[in-house]
Amino acid sequence: MVRPPAMFIADSLGLDFLNSVATPLDTPVDWIEDGDGLIDWLAQAKLVPADELDAMKARARPGELDKIADQARALREWFRGFVLEHAGRPLTAKALRELGPLNGLLERDETFRQIVPRHGEEGDGLALQRMRRWRSPESLLLPVGEALAKFVCEEQFSNVKACEGHNCTMLFADHTRRRARRWCTMAICGNRAKQAAHRSRLKSGR
Repeated sequence: MVRPPAMFIADSLGLDFLNSVATPLDTPVDWIEDGDGLIDWLAQAKLVPADELDAMKARARPGELDKIADQARALREWFRGFVLEHAGRPLTAKALRELGPLNGLLERDETFRQIVPRHGEEGDGLALQRMRRWRSPESLLLPVGEALAKFVCEEQFSNVKACEGHNCTMLFADHTRRRARRWCTMAICGNRAKQAAHRSRLKSGR
């Protein structure tokens, strides 16, 4: 199956991970249904450097990345349940007791700081950059866990909404000024709703 490009429409990478399975044009698509899909999604999300993904793919044993994709999908559906349980109202400290699986993933991380070259408008120099050791295929889940943790700690859950489009399962964080966003994208569900409303008006003679 040739997958379309992944959709990053949620205004939150944590929710974009949940949207890695969706029905954007009446056809269900799971962007991480296998190991190759997971590698592609991580590349499009810019969560893992391209050279690390290439190296991981080259040294992975047969079926190994597929198993990591299985874990990623399990993580996705667990987190979807958590988000849907708490969406629409402020998240409180009581939710911490439900986040054991995510904290368990985070504690496996291996990160360190490294001085690297910096190239920018102010000229060349040095910068302190956070790096990660990619020791095994399981480490591919670590930046995903970090994105989910940032979402939990930094996003207002009262802004989390589900697209109102027919059959659409996408979630997003509504950061519009009046919190009036209704659709995953206007190009897909928004326009469909407009067309349906127009047909309804024609049919009723209004």
